[in-house]
Amino acid sequence: MSTRAPTARNADHRQRNPMARSVIAALYAGLAMTVIAMIVPYIDRATSNTLADHIRAGYPTYAQARIDTASTTYLVYLSVIGVLGVVGWLWTVRSVKTGRRWVRAAATAMFALGTSVALIDLLIRDTSGDTGLSPLLGWVGILPCLPGLLAVTLLWRRP
Repeated sequence: MSTRAPTARNADHRQRNPMARSVIAALYAGLAMTVIAMIVPYIDRATSNTLADHIRAGYPTYAQARIDTASTTYLVYLSVIGVLGVVGWLWTVRSVKTGRRWVRAAATAMFALGTSVALIDLLIRDTSGDTGLSPLLGWVGILPCLPGLLAVTLLWRRP
């Protein structure tokens, strides 16, 4: 059996390992919250359906079929955003694990993009004058931003 002498890169990676573990833990927490945020609209639809009620309140003249169509459209939109979020979290985890030099800037850009989309979903007004999404779903979409902020903060701290 041959043993390799540790290279400078391996030694450097071991020194940063505690920080990398914290960042990766925050990234996995964000991934978990994103998956939860993807599931909540479906649970809502199967139980109380606050999204349909929210649409109905904003557009009282809409027929039930039109409300169902709008609700389904929102579900598709939120699912696509969620899948893109999951891909972003996994890509960032992989980049941190491999020690990519550009991961700080890329993670910051991903955080800014994800937070912007979440804030738009929470705050955007539709033609009825009310927010497009029900407040419950809007706030659930903000939750994954919190571990994202932690991860970005940890990435920019000097080891």
